[in-house]
Amino acid sequence: MIRRRHLVAAGALLPLAARGQGSAQGSTQGSIQGRGQPARPMPAPGRRDWAAQVPQLRLGVLGGESESDRLGRYDAYRKLFEDTFGIPTRMFFASDYSGVQQAFAAKQLEIANMSPAAYAGVWLDTNGGVEPILVTQEPDGSTSYVALMYVRADSGITRLEEMRGKAMAWSDPNSASGYLIPRAELRAAGIAPETFFGRTGFAGGHDQALVAVLQKQYDAGVCWSSGQGDESKGYSRGVLTAAVEKGLLNMRDIRIIWRSRPIQNGPVVVRADLPASFKQDMVDFHLALPAAHPEIHKAVERGSAIGWVPTKHEDYAVFVDMRRAEAVERRRRN
Repeated sequence: MIRRRHLVAAGALLPLAARGQGSAQGSTQGSIQGRGQPARPMPAPGRRDWAAQVPQLRLGVLGGESESDRLGRYDAYRKLFEDTFGIPTRMFFASDYSGVQQAFAAKQLEIANMSPAAYAGVWLDTNGGVEPILVTQEPDGSTSYVALMYVRADSGITRLEEMRGKAMAWSDPNSASGYLIPRAELRAAGIAPETFFGRTGFAGGHDQALVAVLQKQYDAGVCWSSGQGDESKGYSRGVLTAAVEKGLLNMRDIRIIWRSRPIQNGPVVVRADLPASFKQDMVDFHLALPAAHPEIHKAVERGSAIGWVPTKHEDYAVFVDMRRAEAVERRRRN
């Protein structure tokens, strides 16, 4: 677990844009907008009382795409925050999972959409200093995804057992689907990842792991996916979906040899020390976004998600336990 607490905005997080420039207290568990219910209105435009404590809004975005791709997708989202709440809004794009975690620990971010494992890491790193408020919801009502282990189709590997002694590319030590969940499930099945694979390494992200496998630097990788829908298109959402859409992957070139149990989608996270009225405005903003600004919602969420529903820390407690177990295992090996 990363314990570095100094400023990271000029390093791991890169600010892309900054523009020049009262709500009531409320619960962060706003009502759920379901299919068939009236669309929720966006919060009324205007500067809020909480702006005295939050003079600018800093949003963190995890890595995985080029800087230009992320700027194109997120700039309208950033501007909508400015237009709605009347304060400058900046996007901070992290080169890896730890960048967002470190920024939260240094109180350089107010809000971010994080992976479950990254949330658990920063929750531990800040002694409960962050809070999940929303989680994405799929068309079937689910709020989860799966981890998929893949190999090259020409590798001759057809099942997990044939990975014994082979090279495994983990995505990132702070990734649930690309590291923590697979390791935990393998151990539960009686497979010790430390000795089962012949060689392991961190690729630096899901996309990088996929490239490393396709280029025969590793035999297998693990990524997140809906695991549902048309397999030839990389399923309905996830790392493989994006790679297929960009023309970087033909699903005939890989084979799926293992999938995890369902994993809770990553949460929208805010700092726990911010006003309740700020948290409620963030909930209301996101619950209204899909209907009020469908193109912005589509650009930010991509995939098949239809919107967000409220969530809480207890929904991610299993990831905190996994991180603690990993820390115990590292100490045992050392």
